[in-house]
Amino acid sequence: MADYEAVQRGPLRLKGGGGGLAGGKRKKKKAKDKAQILEQIVSSKKQEEEKKRGLDKRTPAQVAYEKMQEKRQMERILKKASKTHKQRVEDFNRHLDTLTEHYDIPKVSWTK
Repeated sequence: MADYEAVQRGPLRLKGGGGGLAGGKRKKKKAKDKAQILEQIVSSKKQEEEKKRGLDKRTPAQVAYEKMQEKRQMERILKKASKTHKQRVEDFNRHLDTLTEHYDIPKVSWTK
């Protein structure tokens, strides 16, 4: 019984005191703090927009090129999405049928 006298009794206390009585009472946030945070968010968004405008040093040709690239990419995506898997497999099989037998994989056997 003397071996267990040094054992700490009570709830388990975790490092950091994230939540519980060890950290003390938490302060309530005031409405003023929330308003200040909102103002900071709005001002940071405005600053980011201004930076984007200032940092966009692309020529009109570059902008048009990127728009066309995005348009072509969307067309490719829509084209691929229009076929079902079954249709793709059928097309692939038709393509394989048109190839010569030269492209066939030869059978490999150790016994023959």
